[in-house]
Amino acid sequence: MKNIWMIVGVVAIIGLLGIAIFIPSQNEKKSYHEDLLNISYATDSHEQELSTYKTENPVVAMKIKNYGSIVMELYPEIAPNTVYNFISLIQNGFYDNNSFHRLVPGFVLQGGDPDGNGTGGPGYTIKGEFKNNGFDNSLAHEKWVISMARSGEPDSAGSQFFICLDKASDLDGDYAAFGKVIDGFKNIEAIVEQERVVDQQSGKLQNNLVIEKTLVDLKGKEYPEVEKITE
Repeated sequence: MKNIWMIVGVVAIIGLLGIAIFIPSQNEKKSYHEDLLNISYATDSHEQELSTYKTENPVVAMKIKNYGSIVMELYPEIAPNTVYNFISLIQNGFYDNNSFHRLVPGFVLQGGDPDGNGTGGPGYTIKGEFKNNGFDNSLAHEKWVISMARSGEPDSAGSQFFICLDKASDLDGDYAAFGKVIDGFKNIEAIVEQERVVDQQSGKLQNNLVIEKTLVDLKGKEYPEVEKITE
């Protein structure tokens, strides 16, 4: 697969939204108590019942080293193949020991790249399920919404995803939103507060955040295989 820079509109978006990137000194970084939200990751499986979260949609729990759990609800009725892809990657352990490599406070937290630098993916791409690519996706990029990162090509998303840290309406219609964070908000806020951004334009972190383990609860349902675009 050709390496491509998966990034969500940097210069134009930052300029438009007037986002300032705060770079704390090492002396200002505080210790943070890892909060797993009572989720156990001590299993060889990647499927686990997450009964705390009452929904018929798939629920994902992601353990971030030194911070704790982020819990996401996926919306297969909005972006079906994007959700199937995310589930498949989780079931295959793709996101275990993966990372978040990019942080733009007030905009996005981005990860899912096996290369850890914004250029990698799973070895294939999927069709972009968003309006300007001929797909009816009604999920707006509000705070905590999860969406797929891609290059300039509409069908170039693979494994990289981002969490919106604030409303980002300029992304609507151009990126495949497919879920939302439903728990672990304080853990994300701690990441934004404490992690150091070393490149203001790209949002490159001084140290990537390690995704130690990812689990999915399918809520008793079965989902089709992901439709891939082979490159």
